[in-house]
Amino acid sequence: MADGPGFASASLARHLTRGAVGFGSLVGSVALLPFVGPVSLVLLPAGLLALRGCPMCWAIGLMQTISRGRLERSCEDGQCKLTVAGTGKQHGESTAFTVPAAFTVPAAEKPLVHVATRG
Repeated sequence: MADGPGFASASLARHLTRGAVGFGSLVGSVALLPFVGPVSLVLLPAGLLALRGCPMCWAIGLMQTISRGRLERSCEDGQCKLTVAGTGKQHGESTAFTVPAAFTVPAAEKPLVHVATRG
């Protein structure tokens, strides 16, 4: 994965504006087709440009924009960790809990999957 910003925008407001322009242009290019003809298809490339390629690219960028600066990824010795920025805690550490023994399954019990063999 690249270390750059990817599809993220500089601010959430800018990203939401790009989404409104992009999706509005895509919908407008199809909705105006019966009224102005093929001229409305000029809005199609403008919408794709505003969305940076596709609606999924915009959605990924939205997630990146929202999480920017809140989470840090570090990779060492082939293992990557996601930590909360500034605290050093791993993501989800504060919500960790232990499962009560009543809800665990001992390893010596029957396997969950039974494989039938032909004899």
